[in-house]
Amino acid sequence: MTIQPTGAEHVAPVTDDVPEPGAVTVVIPTFNESANVRELLRRIAAGVPDRLPCEVVFVDDSTDDTPAVIADAARDCPFPVSVIHRDAPEGGLGGAVVEGLRAAASDWVVVMDADLQHPPALVPDLVATGEKEDADLVVASRYLPGGSRAGLAGGYRVAVSRGATWLAKGLFPRALRGISDPMSGFFAIRRSAVTADALRPLGYKILLELAVRCRPARVAEVPFVFEERFAGESKSTAREGGRFLRHLVELRTASPLARMVAFGLIGLTGFVPNLAALYLLTGAGLHYLPAEILANQFGVAWNFLLIEVLLFRDRRHHRRLADRAGRFALLANADLVLRIPLIALFVGQLHLAVLPATTLALLTTFVLRFAGTEALVYAGVRGSSPGKTRLPRRARAARTGRNAR
Repeated sequence: MTIQPTGAEHVAPVTDDVPEPGAVTVVIPTFNESANVRELLRRIAAGVPDRLPCEVVFVDDSTDDTPAVIADAARDCPFPVSVIHRDAPEGGLGGAVVEGLRAAASDWVVVMDADLQHPPALVPDLVATGEKEDADLVVASRYLPGGSRAGLAGGYRVAVSRGATWLAKGLFPRALRGISDPMSGFFAIRRSAVTADALRPLGYKILLELAVRCRPARVAEVPFVFEERFAGESKSTAREGGRFLRHLVELRTASPLARMVAFGLIGLTGFVPNLAALYLLTGAGLHYLPAEILANQFGVAWNFLLIEVLLFRDRRHHRRLADRAGRFALLANADLVLRIPLIALFVGQLHLAVLPATTLALLTTFVLRFAGTEALVYAGVRGSSPGKTRLPRRARAARTGRNAR
């Protein structure tokens, strides 16, 4: 749908710090934010100076009338406004931002929320700081002098935000060096610094995803005051917190070595259900040999569940659940069958003592089981890109021209 501009007067402050050129695309993910849209666009129009070419791209997952409100409000905007409405909100808010990054036409992309907790007047400062400092990423931080997290409602949300920040920085000290607020949802990034196909967003912490997977070479920060929500309700829930923790695990285990370590740690936890089942089965009078075989299946099932949820979540769609479970169980039980001949080989041919031979056999079968799990259970289908998010068919639902900028 094309909307003609109404000719409404646009008055914006003149900011000498804004370089020329420095076009910017403002990407705003929305979910039922109709009550905030008009005021948000009004503040963007008031805060972005005329000499900074600007477009706004909403990526909408709403179930209310937010797209219609955006289309109507766009009539009074002196810059192009676009809506990408997603029928399937893959990746949550982070997935919406990736859609916006793909659609952006400017050298700079500013990502911000629609609830006005991120001040639109800061958009030109983010771009100006990036140009001045030759940065690829500019983060609006609540933790710099002059910044504040005052808009966080209650001590619980403050504690959760602070804890998530410490956890993220502790897990990714190199990737987050120079970023004091990795939980910020307000930042500017050069489009050239983003490899969209490398992104696998899960939930709403897209800055963490961009910093870890894209590794922008130069990072700068500006302080900002996190304000109170203008209207509506917060989308931060316990479920989003769980998605954030899973996201951390996925990012931390992205490399093969890290996945192998995590695979081993998950395998160690499998001893608990294994031993518990063995205790119950033998206590019920079952002979220890069949009891051990049955108990091992409990450990296998436990390990499969954790690996599915924590380690290979992004590869589960390549095969059906029953197929993955069957392959994993086959590999896990083959581990037991292979271990005895290996011990015999190491003792007979390499003349090792039983204890080091058993240790070497355990390490060998572990590496083989990990490699087999990656290759035979969770290998990607040829030609597929699990991290790639395709643009939806329904795209530009609202647009207004901007000829005077």
